[in-house]
Amino acid sequence: MSTETLKVPTMAEMMASGKQPDVLFWVGCAGSFDDRAKKITKAFVKILNKAEVNFAVLGTEESCTGDPAKRSGNEFLFQMQAMTNIEVMNAYEIKKIVTACPHCFNTLKNEYPSLGGNYEVMHHTQFLKSLLNEGKLTIEGGKFKGKKITFHDPCYLGRANDVYEAPRDLIRKLEAELVEMRKCKQNGLCCGAGGAQMFKEPEKGNEDVNIRRTEQALEEKPEIIAAGCPFCNTMLTDGVKAKEKENDVTVLDVAELIANAEDL
Repeated sequence: MSTETLKVPTMAEMMASGKQPDVLFWVGCAGSFDDRAKKITKAFVKILNKAEVNFAVLGTEESCTGDPAKRSGNEFLFQMQAMTNIEVMNAYEIKKIVTACPHCFNTLKNEYPSLGGNYEVMHHTQFLKSLLNEGKLTIEGGKFKGKKITFHDPCYLGRANDVYEAPRDLIRKLEAELVEMRKCKQNGLCCGAGGAQMFKEPEKGNEDVNIRRTEQALEEKPEIIAAGCPFCNTMLTDGVKAKEKENDVTVLDVAELIANAEDL
């Protein structure tokens, strides 16, 4: 499907026509600028369009949530970035937000309320699960039926916010064979990108965290490593390349699995 057929209204356009969306899709820096993560954004928008969800994005009015600044110790920059976003969203009277990035999810949900930003915030796997429960979305096995898939728990989705079942429920709906890594859920291992580590070289050690995590995934001999975070996606993709397994194993976001199952 070409990008021209994707409907992505902005909040400014909606307000100009006197409409209010049911949900704001917070795209995030990765989903906006990283070429790999843009594919996740497009996959999620395809699903939103198919389910006829009344949504909008902030477009150029969206700025970084401030997560990397805060995690790397620059509280002042974080508060500046957060306050800018909160002013924009409160002016638009935003009530509900969905995002495909657990870092944005965690920051918007847990850090923004103390600064005056109170919203209902959902990770995209939770939102997709709710669409499924409401009958607005149907998931068929399609091309992933019977495929061996292991799911990597993003730190800020799993251990930080106790969201474990939504992504797994969606994978099961694809009639795939879900296999768990020996370190999963509450005992999951970080991909190595959290805490703003995504944007710097790792300190010296015996092994990069993303390589260790990829090794744990490969132990299960999956055909697909499913992720729910653009940072995790990058780290695991790099790990699969380092292990020279890119011809055998694909790293895909849960939204991509659903969009690609039926070639939306």
